[in-house]
Amino acid sequence: MASRVAAMALAGARPMAHAPGSAANTKSPEWRTQPILNRRGLIARASHRPSCAAEEGVIQWLRSAAAALAIAAQISVSLPADAVLYSPDTKIPRTGELALRKAIPANPNMKIIQESLEDISYLLRIPQRKPYGTMEGDVKKAMKVNCLHSMFFAFPSCSSEFRITNPWSYSDGWHLLDLIAMDSKESILGSIPAEHKEEGAKLYTSLLEEKGGLQTLLKYIKENDPDKLSIALASSLDTIGKLELLQAPGLSFLLPQQYLEYPRLTGRGVVEFTVEKGDGSTFFPTGGGEPKSVATIQVVIDGYSAPLTAGNFAKLVLDEAYDGVTLKCASQAIIADNETGKKGYTVPLEVMPAGQFEPLYRTPLSIQDGELPVLPMSVYGAIAMAHSADSDEYSSPTQFFFYLYDKRNSGLGGISFDEGQFSVFGYTTDGRDVLSQIKTGDKIRSAKLVQGRERLVLPSAVPEES
Repeated sequence: MASRVAAMALAGARPMAHAPGSAANTKSPEWRTQPILNRRGLIARASHRPSCAAEEGVIQWLRSAAAALAIAAQISVSLPADAVLYSPDTKIPRTGELALRKAIPANPNMKIIQESLEDISYLLRIPQRKPYGTMEGDVKKAMKVNCLHSMFFAFPSCSSEFRITNPWSYSDGWHLLDLIAMDSKESILGSIPAEHKEEGAKLYTSLLEEKGGLQTLLKYIKENDPDKLSIALASSLDTIGKLELLQAPGLSFLLPQQYLEYPRLTGRGVVEFTVEKGDGSTFFPTGGGEPKSVATIQVVIDGYSAPLTAGNFAKLVLDEAYDGVTLKCASQAIIADNETGKKGYTVPLEVMPAGQFEPLYRTPLSIQDGELPVLPMSVYGAIAMAHSADSDEYSSPTQFFFYLYDKRNSGLGGISFDEGQFSVFGYTTDGRDVLSQIKTGDKIRSAKLVQGRERLVLPSAVPEES
């Protein structure tokens, strides 16, 4: 890209040659501007002044050439900083289920299998996302490259002769995947607590042999049937997620000393909201059925990546702090706040960066520098805490919001411009269709912690205001 910018700038900087006797020789030419891309991808304009002599024209051209090279060098260095936010190839979870599955701190062997399956899931979506005929060749090439990268990463013993000539022909790779799954059985099941080993063994067997397992996936891949493959793949990934949850009985890191007096969730929890219309109207199920005056929204909250935020929220739910709360709709958000629930303390901003083993506290991520969170906000139905009124380094102790992600209001990479700035702690997994029907004035009739109470740690002391 830098070379193209340099060429554009150089081409626009050359002095214009005019034929003898042309109007340009008898009349001063108008000043012209040559658009070039600056480091932010915006349009900058460099004016080019006409030369009075050949020598001056050469000097001017050399000066412009030097400037163009400097611009090109600046772009080549600066573009990676914006690559994540503005790249259309950015791969982040697009559903709450996927984000939650990727956030489980599970056995490395299990993660290898999961990542291979997730890659195939991503590849299945590529044709629909790139519909232009002229891009077909590029799509197929990207699919092959991604698959080869995934297989060589997962199976370093593969020879360099391993090739995939058809985007759907993964038979050799899937055979290897099956082998690594079988060879890793002891390692995978060995990390599951004794009380859950029987359940883990059943899940493991279903992953390898039963309907919707790896053998079924291989069958549909050989048949080149993407529709059946997609359904079976979802089943396999669901099984993997259940296995990984059995492998992750608690937090994989130690909390900072200053936060040990806060409530914390040491795993997953499920909160069920019952919402009702404030004006007496009804909710309409998108899948059909009778309109109802109340609707249910189910949210999975994640203590693996946001233990303090999820723990504080779970405690408030147990205290019935959100029962009867009126909802407010803002741009891309549904906000809930217990106006009388100011507890006299704040919760630190808590964000787990991808590739790290513990959250950052009071420190937002720099998406422009390539940092991405484990729990992205750029997912429809993400649930996060609002900022404290006093500082963006802290979250409000009570005010949370459902984020109504809209790709049209995001960067080219599909990432929200507020990504990494809020404490995201879970996702809507059931009732997403209800969110779009909520209006200002609707109410939370009740909020219940239906799963995960045993993972909630409640210190005896109440945290003081920071």
